Amino acid sequence: MHTFTPRPQRGTQRFMEKETTIQLRNVTTGYRVKGKEKEISLGLNAALHTGEMTCLLGPNGAGKSTLLRTLAGFQPSLGGEITVNNKPLKKYAPKELAKAVSVVLTQNAGIKNMTVEEVLAIGRSPYTGFWGRLRERDHKMIEKCLSWVGIEDLSSRKMHTLSDGERQKVMIAKAIAQETPIILLDEPTAFLDYPSKVAMMLLLHRLAKALKKTIFLSTHDLEHALQISDQIWLLDHNKGLTTGIPEDLCAEGHIGRYFEREGIGFDAETCTFSIQHEVAREVIVEGDPTSLHYHLATRALQRNAIRPIRNMAEARMESTRNDVVVRVGTDGTYRLIDHGKETVCVERIEHILGIVGSTIVKNQIQAVRDAAQMTAYE
Repeated sequence: MHTFTPRPQRGTQRFMEKETTIQLRNVTTGYRVKGKEKEISLGLNAALHTGEMTCLLGPNGAGKSTLLRTLAGFQPSLGGEITVNNKPLKKYAPKELAKAVSVVLTQNAGIKNMTVEEVLAIGRSPYTGFWGRLRERDHKMIEKCLSWVGIEDLSSRKMHTLSDGERQKVMIAKAIAQETPIILLDEPTAFLDYPSKVAMMLLLHRLAKALKKTIFLSTHDLEHALQISDQIWLLDHNKGLTTGIPEDLCAEGHIGRYFEREGIGFDAETCTFSIQHEVAREVIVEGDPTSLHYHLATRALQRNAIRPIRNMAEARMESTRNDVVVRVGTDGTYRLIDHGKETVCVERIEHILGIVGSTIVKNQIQAVRDAAQMTAYE
């Protein structure tokens, strides 16, 4: 006999539950100064999970650093409750918290003359006892962490001889050596060049997955966060805290609402931002719109205040004319067609930019003269 199983109604499906490491319930962050409270963020509700890298995003002054310091236990919250592994944060003793949460800060004073290996040894301090002596297990953990982060060859180097990126990797290795389930990082990609930023974000994401860590970091590298992180926390004074995976936040319009400004556009389909240039004039561009040469040519025109259109039906400006056409060839050439005649044929986009602009202006001036029945000498 066939047994019919009803299909769950929308919204009633059961999803695999995640293991929560940090929980915020109606949390208010801020400071107490001279007996008065200065509130920064109010009513924060969110959770961090095992095996996920979460990025904290928001404009300057939104309270990202304050929230990070509050979660690290460096300053108390002004209201609500924070739990770490189902235990209230305020009930943790310092040494107990050091086994649960490690913190990587941008500034690391007092370690310039230490070797890389000595810095990682500090991460073992919660386990070395009163005298701070490293045991065989501690040495093996340090070696593993150096290997995981890919800095074995730096072990004997002094910290002040390293680059910014190398120092950041050392501090991350130290945090891993601390063997905490949670790692909090304040701007770990600050001051790094582009390849180093990407490498750092990929490293943290890989650590979260491979070692089942909870990685939580504040960053201004918005597009890197949208491409790499598992979860996003959006923090803003007026909009509060919004959380979710990058794709949901893009689809629901949250990313655009938080970060779009005049001159900045957001494409929800690709989760990317773009600069929107002012438009002074338009020009018809012929060719294959899907080709690389066509895409780059139109990009260069837009940067120079020229909106590319495919035909006159797309024109938005009354001054637009069909006298001047840029023709992008499949052979990597760029041709300028002026009043039906080919006047220029070049192989670099740079060479045609100035000619396009001056030709359009010349034709616009001539059109004004023709309309007023003027000569060039009047």
